[in-house]
Amino acid sequence: MAEHIENIDAEKQKPQTKELWKVFWILLLITAVEFVIAFQISSDSDFGKWLKISLFIILTFVKSFYIVGTFMHLKHEVKALIWTVVLPIIFILWFILALVYYEGGYIGSVR
Repeated sequence: MAEHIENIDAEKQKPQTKELWKVFWILLLITAVEFVIAFQISSDSDFGKWLKISLFIILTFVKSFYIVGTFMHLKHEVKALIWTVVLPIIFILWFILALVYYEGGYIGSVR
């Protein structure tokens, strides 16, 4: 019985604190870049406004993919499994944008 308990203790994995701190610092850096963008790029012009929005969306996707890859353990999965997660999200976002763009002004013209 004592051998069985020792084997269980030997099979435990070491804590991955290095990986967690690495993720923390990368996400903190990306968030700091977002803050710099928020306070440095003026949104007075149309170009500045859309540039800021585009950069926020891109950086948010970078952070979300990094979080999903690290904490949901998809980084080490088969590429087909990753695409089964990513592809529906892309289609849903396309669907929402298409509805807002093409059908968004319709309600104002009906009333």
